[in-house]
Amino acid sequence: MNQITARIPEQDAKAPAPLAYDDLRIAVLVPCYNEELTIGNVVKDFRDQLPRATVYVYDNNSTDRTIAVATAAGAICRTEPQQGKGNVVRRMFSDVEADVYVMVDGDDTYDATAVKRLIAPVLYQQADMVNAVRVATGKEAYRPGHRFGNVMLTGVLSRTFGDRCTDMLSGYRAMSRRFVKSFPALSEGFEIETEITVHALELGLRISEISAPYKERPEGSVSKLHTYRDGVRILSLILLLLKAERPFRFFAAISAVVFLITAVLAAPLVVTYLETGLVPRFPTAILVTGLSIVGLLTLMSGIILETVTRGRREAKRMQYLSYPALQGTAPPSN
Repeated sequence: MNQITARIPEQDAKAPAPLAYDDLRIAVLVPCYNEELTIGNVVKDFRDQLPRATVYVYDNNSTDRTIAVATAAGAICRTEPQQGKGNVVRRMFSDVEADVYVMVDGDDTYDATAVKRLIAPVLYQQADMVNAVRVATGKEAYRPGHRFGNVMLTGVLSRTFGDRCTDMLSGYRAMSRRFVKSFPALSEGFEIETEITVHALELGLRISEISAPYKERPEGSVSKLHTYRDGVRILSLILLLLKAERPFRFFAAISAVVFLITAVLAAPLVVTYLETGLVPRFPTAILVTGLSIVGLLTLMSGIILETVTRGRREAKRMQYLSYPALQGTAPPSN
């Protein structure tokens, strides 16, 4: 029997006992909306690859036979009435108890045979999130518009929060229990993948990536992603997360712009005052004074909110640390 041997310090009386691999709780989480044509194959493929795992299908108000097909394939089916993938993920993370979580879309575009490589860093390297970087296996698997949007948004995220993820919109990930249970999940729609990535980057968690085949949707299956609308929502979320997680940088940038405008408006006034000792454009002087106050208040807001954000980050970190890590050794080579 393969085992994960936990390294337990002798002085740590509260450390968990060694955990057998067969006793690990692995949950495959599949958010679904009208995936009758594909969900059966998804459930079957992941049950074949991980026979001891539990596959959970969370239906999001489907109008077809998604639930019936998933149940027949052997999944545990539950529902989330609030529309939106983010709402479904929040419910899944709240309800399901496991040691390792695999999240995958129900459209049968991700390769189930890659799942063991996906979860290996969580089991044996203490990774908290493992991302499957998509490698298209067909022309229609990864449409040019989606590819360009992903590259652009990933680039924005990398410059803002750190360059440790090359495919932030991938819907195929493995996560540790401590990661999932410390993630607040505030998003409602497809921007949830961005929020998951930012959570890992903000807490400085161990992130790993693997490459995995990305298939075309079967004929008759329709994507629920709206390229432009969801792209705008994701970009808006990045800006909101920048304000929430990097408030000093966000408000300092706004303050710098305000002070620049103030300097441009004030320059002629200063020159005139130095030459004549008069301030002839009094309304402009009032505007400059007001802008100076706004710029200063904006900068101070960033400083104050940075302190608040540190407290929130520390609270999430403590929640993360309240769950033990899977400290496994490398798997046997036999």
